[in-house]
Amino acid sequence: MTRTFAIANQKGGVGKTTTCVNLAASLAATRKKVLLVDLDPQGNATMGSGIDKNSLDLSIYEVLVGSCTAEQALVYSETGDFSVLPANGDLTAAEVEMLELSAKERRLREALGSLDGRFDYIIVDCPPSLNMLTVNALVACDGVIIPMQCEYYALEGLSALVNTINQIQAVLNPGLRIEGILRTMYDPRNSLTNDVSAQLTSYFDDRLYRTCVPRNVRLAEAPSFGQPALVYDRQSKGAIAYLALAGEILRRHEAAQVNETVQA
Repeated sequence: MTRTFAIANQKGGVGKTTTCVNLAASLAATRKKVLLVDLDPQGNATMGSGIDKNSLDLSIYEVLVGSCTAEQALVYSETGDFSVLPANGDLTAAEVEMLELSAKERRLREALGSLDGRFDYIIVDCPPSLNMLTVNALVACDGVIIPMQCEYYALEGLSALVNTINQIQAVLNPGLRIEGILRTMYDPRNSLTNDVSAQLTSYFDDRLYRTCVPRNVRLAEAPSFGQPALVYDRQSKGAIAYLALAGEILRRHEAAQVNETVQA
């Protein structure tokens, strides 16, 4: 059964794309079949996966407007060992065009449905705003992974995102849930970091991942080489953190499957 996650946060600069690329690579390293969907017109997840966004024949744009199938637009990331539905600046036009299409909120869900069973995990990189692309991601996914920094303004943004998720759940995707909260750019020496982290623990409890992604130079350098940190520097703290996150996600799902089997 394919599990589909949106990596979302309406606040920019919190590590969404870094999380997408490195989580995809880490899950692939555990021999899972992974698809990364780049739903951000900046195409950073595409470039970070070693794929030139400027030389694409087909992209997620064509998929969303119905010019091609998801299968036709797939590109393989040699550096990450996962598949990619890539994006570039063309995606900006998709929002306008989708407004005139039927079931505009479900375009991505329908496109990914054609790939059902081919992948173990689908990771969707969302743009840093609540627009039709983000709505498509939330409608298409089982859960949302929210990367965030432990700072005051991040808590305000998190509250707005949770409200958005609840609205999508009520109207368009009843099965949508918050899969987990991931603390990024984490510095335990900072008192504010610890205060915010404590608030997250009390509010989200077991939905807060134990794994924290530290500030890490190698993690920041890797995208410029078109590589996940796992390939760029496997021993870096950033690479190790995302491997730990992948392990935590896999253990959660194994436990959930066991519970479902027992209840059945």
